Amino acid sequence: MGSFSLSNVDLIVMAVYAVCIIGYGLYSAKAQSSEEYFLAGRNMTWPIVGISLFAANISSSTLVGLAGDAYKTNTQVFNYEWLAAVVLVFFAIFFLPFYLKSQVYTMPEFLERRYDVRSRYYFSFITIVGNVMLDTASGLYVGTVILKLLFPDLSTAAIVVILAIAAAAYTVPGGLNSVIQTEVIQAILLVLGSCMITYYTFQEIGGWNQMIAGLNEMGAAGTLPDNGAAYQPSNAEEVLSLVRPAGDTWREFLLGTGGDGFMPWTGLLLGAPLLGFYFWANNQFMVQRVLGAKDLNHGRWGALFAGLLKLPVLFIMVLPGTAAIIYIQQQGGMENGFDIASMNYQLPGGGYCQNLIDCPNATYPMLLFQMLPNGIVGLVLAGLLAAMMSSVSATFNSASTLITMDFAVKIKPDLSSKQLVRVGQISTLVLVILACLWAPQIERYSSLWEYLQLVLSFIAPPVAAAFILGMFWRRANGTGAFISLLSGAAVSIIYLLMVRWEADNWFTEMHFLHRTFYLFVFCGLINFIVSSLTPAPAPEKVNGFTWNRSLIKEETEELSVLPWYKNYRIQAVFLLIITFLLVGWFW
Repeated sequence: MGSFSLSNVDLIVMAVYAVCIIGYGLYSAKAQSSEEYFLAGRNMTWPIVGISLFAANISSSTLVGLAGDAYKTNTQVFNYEWLAAVVLVFFAIFFLPFYLKSQVYTMPEFLERRYDVRSRYYFSFITIVGNVMLDTASGLYVGTVILKLLFPDLSTAAIVVILAIAAAAYTVPGGLNSVIQTEVIQAILLVLGSCMITYYTFQEIGGWNQMIAGLNEMGAAGTLPDNGAAYQPSNAEEVLSLVRPAGDTWREFLLGTGGDGFMPWTGLLLGAPLLGFYFWANNQFMVQRVLGAKDLNHGRWGALFAGLLKLPVLFIMVLPGTAAIIYIQQQGGMENGFDIASMNYQLPGGGYCQNLIDCPNATYPMLLFQMLPNGIVGLVLAGLLAAMMSSVSATFNSASTLITMDFAVKIKPDLSSKQLVRVGQISTLVLVILACLWAPQIERYSSLWEYLQLVLSFIAPPVAAAFILGMFWRRANGTGAFISLLSGAAVSIIYLLMVRWEADNWFTEMHFLHRTFYLFVFCGLINFIVSSLTPAPAPEKVNGFTWNRSLIKEETEELSVLPWYKNYRIQAVFLLIITFLLVGWFW
């Protein structure tokens, strides 16, 4: 197997796509006001909201991460996907109405209205840092993984700069409208490409039954890929199970260090929903799309539609990674002729990857180049790079919104609408530079998914605790929220210092999903105690920003005039039923 290369047809397909998508993004750049630039004029219908949410979430980094961990027999990575459907139902019921009625531009702005400006500044800064370190940098990193297979002589820095400039080409002038218009096209192409890879992969290995038989055979022989966990699956049923053990002792159970090292069932129950809640209900990167909905119903329908789109991800993005186990085994294994080094996948320490288990991020690119015929390779590769551009352009826009509306407006309130747009454009250019500098650092981590979840496990818990407590407890005040956010940051810094000093103790040993839950509880308790010991919040900080039972009656009356199929409650019930049937099948 020689080094991978593209045919002339593939190169033409990719070039035509790149020109068309950038051109369409520039054509959609019609923003004349700050509301049009940052929120697409608040005129998005539910299909656009849903597809945009899905496209922004299922970016190239997620796609590569899902397939990579599935190859390591960590099929339970899909738990993050189906949990999104449940979280979006919760979001549509409790949080979205307050977000849209408040007419805010950003999530930190909402936090200020519920608490005070201190919480706004902190959350805005943390979100900007998270956008650069998580979404933007990881998207650019995936682009380097793909393009280095084709152009091994190009440096990581050069590839990152090229991709960042391409994504920023239409984001800077067009804002959210250009981002969303291109996302819809890219989402369709991404799904079609994933379906093609799934089809060809299963056709190559002989179908579903052959995959099951192969997993059972490899499990019995002890040759399944080593995922680095204490618990190793031994047959197809265990490989495909979404629920794994948590540990045999109380210490292992509480810390999540026993059983399955990837996602013990305790982590699935306690920590994963909190990460999902932050990502879908608090993260400016995602919520900004719903803030652009034309009304509450379209916002809710769009959120639920995005949840529905997340469910097929198991079949078109996760299971191909599992099927790759059988494909490599059928090719004679790594040691018998399947030369992964010929993929030109470079390791951080130098040299090339010799075994896919050492570079799981190469699983999806390997399937792409091995399975698809000429022409289709270029189309699917364009779709993968399109997903990267979609994610990167979206984070550029959301972060520039935060800088403009949470800092520039506060510093100089008399800025005109056009001046705000210009600040947003300049901010985007600065973020492009920062993301380019950080993206190469992701190579230091063994798995892209590991990197994403590690960073998120520190950012999410303090913010989620502030939002949830503030929504359901009227006594929570600004001082309590701010102290709890700072406390969460202090814990995160302590952890990073311990890791830096190679301290070996229960805190650094703890599974990140358990740490997510304990940090959430800790920050919630700090908020509760400080709020109880300090003056109650002013009425304007509570009225209109906290949930109460009377809202159910008011909402029921509003929904009574709609046909049943437009009632988001009925839609939510159907979504939950479909979700739990799917999860139950793979339980």
